[in-house]
Amino acid sequence: MNELTICSSNDFFSQLLYFFNGDLTEAWGERQFDFSNDLGHGAVRTIGFDWGITLLDLDITLHKDIKIVFNQCHTPFIDFIFISQGCLKYSKDNSGEHISLEQFQNIIFSPIGSSQPTFIYPKDQKLKINLIKVLPAEYQKKKHNNLTYLNESLMPLFTCSKETQPYLHLGNFSLQLADEIKQLSNIPDYGILRTLALEGRLYMILSMQLVEHHNFTENMNMPEAISKNEIIKIHRLTEYIIEHLADNTTITTLSSVSGLSPKKLQLGFKILYSKTVNEYIRQLKLEISRDYLKNTDLSVSEIVYAIGIKSRSYFSKIFFEAYEILPTEYRKQLKNKNTSLN
Repeated sequence: MNELTICSSNDFFSQLLYFFNGDLTEAWGERQFDFSNDLGHGAVRTIGFDWGITLLDLDITLHKDIKIVFNQCHTPFIDFIFISQGCLKYSKDNSGEHISLEQFQNIIFSPIGSSQPTFIYPKDQKLKINLIKVLPAEYQKKKHNNLTYLNESLMPLFTCSKETQPYLHLGNFSLQLADEIKQLSNIPDYGILRTLALEGRLYMILSMQLVEHHNFTENMNMPEAISKNEIIKIHRLTEYIIEHLADNTTITTLSSVSGLSPKKLQLGFKILYSKTVNEYIRQLKLEISRDYLKNTDLSVSEIVYAIGIKSRSYFSKIFFEAYEILPTEYRKQLKNKNTSLN
């Protein structure tokens, strides 16, 4: 097992770059390195913002287990971690028993104290990890930081109070967070618009993680209602829905495919997406129909058939309710816009 010891939290990215021997590129304040060698392959990117907040994204596959040890980092920091794919192992010291950090789980970590918290990045699995690093001493300088509203477990971390043990929060599982983080890859690649969009979405993700922590500690969520395995089943079910969008998919069918009861399905979609199953499917059909109208020459009738809606008039009705424009007018606007650009 290869080991990387982190002695300073200020430039975690540079230490990873040196360890993985990556090829560095820089643009618009972002840094990214790509690597492909005996350790594995993948990409790691980072961008720093004001008030001690940094975004770090890892999309990697390793050929060897990698151990990362935090060795007495003198600058306090808090990591808000979300694993979209794969899992990690964690120990509060370099010799202790490891616990699993799971996919879709909200994780908050701070290596306070003199111990050596350790993460193991396993080989032979794709790892997609989103990490928002906060330096509390810098964040305290932010106008309207409102730190006094934090609960008693997070307050010491943000105010740099001394603790004897590192802090680790293993929270609820959230596909809403997964979807929000996925959007980080869909931000336009140009200058100030990209930077502003990245920063805005980063703060949205951070606020969602703080809300989850608050709800978890106050028992305001319903974690016992949706287990990890059930969340994974629902996540897989969304892929099935996309693949069978043209079919008349019923709750009974989805229940049979997923192995979850209709009640559990409805509860899961409500918690994870704030929608019923039918509302989720309808929104998906509308989003895909909009893409068809924009990117294909299919007629409206052909699009209606492709997304599994039997009535063209009903499709026009729900499309107008969602976007305040009829499908035919939407396509006409797109054509006029393209013509004016030529």
